[in-house]
Amino acid sequence: MGSDHYFTAAPASPENLRAIRVTLAGRELDVTTAGGVFSPDRLDAGTAVLLANMPPVPPGGHLLDLGSGWGPITLSMAIAAPHATVWAVDVNERALDLVRRNAAALGLTNVNASLPDDVPAEVTFRTIRSNPPIRVGKNELHGLLERWIPRLDERSDAWLVVQRNLGADSLQRWIGATFHPGYSVFRTTTAKGYRVLKVRKHGSPPTEPITLG
Repeated sequence: MGSDHYFTAAPASPENLRAIRVTLAGRELDVTTAGGVFSPDRLDAGTAVLLANMPPVPPGGHLLDLGSGWGPITLSMAIAAPHATVWAVDVNERALDLVRRNAAALGLTNVNASLPDDVPAEVTFRTIRSNPPIRVGKNELHGLLERWIPRLDERSDAWLVVQRNLGADSLQRWIGATFHPGYSVFRTTTAKGYRVLKVRKHGSPPTEPITLG
């Protein structure tokens, strides 16, 4: 990848398009990846853990894949929820092109691959699913989550996968302290060195406790 990072807006490295076979949403698929994007040769371990340990996606509304890369989370959601609109958001133009290419090849017409500033401000999300770019640095990562987590619909969840060695537990504590009140964060899964975190945006007003007579 040379000096490029997968969070580079316009990678200067050669594109080197390649075809790989992956299993997404229970289907064996041939997809296109390229140099200058995250995990171009395989479905990365963190995303695989997330896809294996999250609930079914909502059947409709707007769904967000934050930091989409070449699109494994986006494609999985679009296949599983054909009546939903799936937003693949990334700063890497090459990654977004790959998402569009893969969605078209698979006949998925419910995918919008967009730069962050191109998502209409009024759009809110029934779920967010993300393998966030931890290596952008703490300040950038926190800014990313502060921008998008508040755009969850009420009583909706974000699902994040983070490598344990790269600060999953400290990120969980930060989310709990930053998005409070009105939100909660739980670790739902630990597998293969990764944590899956669930961030719930509660309703307004919050649900009252059940009183047993």
